[in-house]
Amino acid sequence: MTRPTSSAASLAPATRPRAALVTLGCARNEVDSEELAARLDAGGFELVDDPAAASAVLVNTCGFVTTAKKDSVDTLLAAADLKGASGPQAVVAVGCLAQRYGSELADALPEADAVLGFDDYPDIASRLRSVLAGTPHVSHTPSDRRALLPITPLARLTAPVAVPGHRAAPPDLPPGLAPASGPPTVRRRLDSGPLAPLKLASGCDRRCTFCAIPSFRGSFVSRPPGEVLADARWLAAQGVRELFCVSENSTSYGKDLGDLRLLEALLPELAAVDGITRVRVSYLQPAEIRPGLIEAIATTPGVAAYFDLSFQHASAPVLRRMRRFGDAERFLDLLASVRALAPDAGIRSNVIVGFPGETEADVSVLTDFLAAAELDVVGVFGYSDEDGTAAAKLPGKLDEEEVAARVDGVSRLVDDLVDQRAAARHGEVVSVLVERRDGSWVEGRAAHQGPDVDGIVRLRDVSSDVEVGDLVPAVVCSHSGADLVADAVVAGARGAA
Repeated sequence: MTRPTSSAASLAPATRPRAALVTLGCARNEVDSEELAARLDAGGFELVDDPAAASAVLVNTCGFVTTAKKDSVDTLLAAADLKGASGPQAVVAVGCLAQRYGSELADALPEADAVLGFDDYPDIASRLRSVLAGTPHVSHTPSDRRALLPITPLARLTAPVAVPGHRAAPPDLPPGLAPASGPPTVRRRLDSGPLAPLKLASGCDRRCTFCAIPSFRGSFVSRPPGEVLADARWLAAQGVRELFCVSENSTSYGKDLGDLRLLEALLPELAAVDGITRVRVSYLQPAEIRPGLIEAIATTPGVAAYFDLSFQHASAPVLRRMRRFGDAERFLDLLASVRALAPDAGIRSNVIVGFPGETEADVSVLTDFLAAAELDVVGVFGYSDEDGTAAAKLPGKLDEEEVAARVDGVSRLVDDLVDQRAAARHGEVVSVLVERRDGSWVEGRAAHQGPDVDGIVRLRDVSSDVEVGDLVPAVVCSHSGADLVADAVVAGARGAA
């Protein structure tokens, strides 16, 4: 999904070069784009919404799977088509695809004037000025970024490696960018909505055979709690009401700081930040989740009982080939422990079908699990080889037609199951964070719905004084797929829990 910037800056002098940011991919990329925006503003650039009105367009790319890579390339080509006398002078690739392929991408895509990696982020303004001046940029040679950080997790915090979203703001930033004090990252909001992603950590130490993310995002590095809290307070001062905690693996948060249970301690502090009404955690690894974390998410006031559990499959043999742990029985036990504490908890997951060696019996195990799990939302993905992954060398590859057929079959089942789960919520009282209002038309999300992927709630009979950012209690009365329709219980319930 393409999200152009929404600049909060006042109009700058016409002599300032203009930059437009287009963000693709996940919420972690959104945080990175806000770092880039702050550094560009501090470096003398004016941020604009319209790529056609910019001097330079930066496309923050996604490099996760084939479809995301294609979307990134297509977006870069579309931006390049705008170049001309009245359009942008330069188009620059940043983000995961740029980091993952570096000089290879630059050679294959001459339409991009530069391909910049994560190490270019601290000096992004000067890099972009050089590109606009016509100075050729030599892109980095792709390498495994895990090798840049020490093996010892505690030593990673002081390693001289650029990790987007993890470096302190310089003291001379203009007012209104990062927080004015404390150690948080450079940041400038590009969205005025009541929800914002909050980065807990970057990178991953797991070695799932299908995933290339650790190779270009690097080893796992937690942000210190003080930095996360300072970022949260600054976001609240900018009008944010819900914090969406993101990372590649939130269940690992704190392990490199000497405390694997640090997230359990951090969540109540985040929920207590003045102005914050809801905290949501994403990207939980089932093999690492622990009873204390389940309890913290399910029972802490102000924390959404929301479990984004990355199951990927339910058949033990397939999971072992993925270098993952668990099976259908253990996963169902995990879900039972969640619902014992929070019966109405939101639970979502993603699954991969067509993995090398997957049999029809494995698919049956997966579909039986999904039928029993009663998940709110399930993303279904077909396996495809990814460069540099161990799975790309595994035997037992299925042909594309078979993978597509399995995706179709599991997706149709999931559609039915999601519909059933939404129907089961009829009569439930939910707290809806209002995100959009147009006259009598009000839209938001309940605690069991994460942003972008888990559906929405449309509210009826809402008082005219309810505003964006309010939490409104409502009773679910109907649904369409994962989307719900609900009747407001209390008019004008600003800040209600």
